[in-house]
Amino acid sequence: MTTPEEPTADTPADGPLSDGPLADAPLAEVAASCGLELTPAQVTRLDAYRKLLWSWNEKLNLTRHTTMEKFVTRDLFDTIQLSALIPEGETVLDVGSGGGVPGIPLAILRPDLTVRLCESVNKKANVLFDIVEQLGLNVTVYAARVEAVVERGSQAPRFDTLIARGVAPLWKFMFWLRPHHERWGRLLLIKGPSWVDERAEARHRGLMKGFELRRLAEYEGPRNAAITTLLTVTRAEAPAAGKRGKKR
Repeated sequence: MTTPEEPTADTPADGPLSDGPLADAPLAEVAASCGLELTPAQVTRLDAYRKLLWSWNEKLNLTRHTTMEKFVTRDLFDTIQLSALIPEGETVLDVGSGGGVPGIPLAILRPDLTVRLCESVNKKANVLFDIVEQLGLNVTVYAARVEAVVERGSQAPRFDTLIARGVAPLWKFMFWLRPHHERWGRLLLIKGPSWVDERAEARHRGLMKGFELRRLAEYEGPRNAAITTLLTVTRAEAPAAGKRGKKR
């Protein structure tokens, strides 16, 4: 599986890597400046996660978002946009979780969800095990490729939603997941501007047959004009009986 350390066909744009005057401000202050509404308890747990992530990042390349402003305006902002599209009580698998975004912030913000993390690189999976344990989160970590996780049948749950950010182009996801379509309900992707080209490539390879891709939302980041798109892939609905062609 492609990991966050490798270049991918499309990753949501960060814009300029420089930060503004709130680069090192408290999390609650930066969140408020972006219009994000967080409870004090959420702020505390998110900040604890941020500290653990940055501590591990000194030993292992997990994230480029190493200022408070980047953490809030990219990691938290993307997670909150994604969260709004996930119904209550679902079982969610974060594919290629890397340092834990968006899965760990999602688990903190949405305790009603059953969140599981999937990371095929063992050293990164070990980081996730440590962070989840230290935060006391009820989150399962799979140190395996997503294909291995979803094909386990009765040994693993059926996932309502698979989520991913900056992991791989669309065709790779479909190559991995098509054979196991009965084990997941939908794929929810955070994508940058190249998603249209990714769709064309997946169709060219014949990997979208029987599946439907829809654009659920688009938004600008709070600190730049870069457009991020939220896409969903689901099984295509069979045509209604009355709309089928008549037999001759």
